[in-house]
Amino acid sequence: MSSVLLLGRILFSLIFIFSGLNHIFNLKAMTQYAASMGVPAAAVLVPLSGLWILVGGAFVLLGYKAKLGGWMLFIFLILAALFMHRFWGVDDPMMAQNQMIHFMKNMSMAGAALMITYFGSGPHSLEKGEGE
Repeated sequence: MSSVLLLGRILFSLIFIFSGLNHIFNLKAMTQYAASMGVPAAAVLVPLSGLWILVGGAFVLLGYKAKLGGWMLFIFLILAALFMHRFWGVDDPMMAQNQMIHFMKNMSMAGAALMITYFGSGPHSLEKGEGE
């Protein structure tokens, strides 16, 4: 059953690793989108947030500093939900529904990140003793 925890870490972290790379390699488009959503200093925050979630996702994936990685992802998810998925301010009902789905997705993933901050990486991790 310990391999289930490893699989969970892999599945959870991949979205952050790919999204972090997307923030970096599609910087112009990501910055324009963030600015259109009202994110302040988007030109600075987009590459920083990309690096932030890339590192946090890698920490969780590798089981190295997984608790720190969990906190990094938790902080990102809450801020992204509040700044990027403000469904309560969207007039179009279909767009509001779409943003609400993304908001709730971020909240549920934030819950999973909190569990990582508590339990750590578990077995099959680079950092011995964390979460075991």
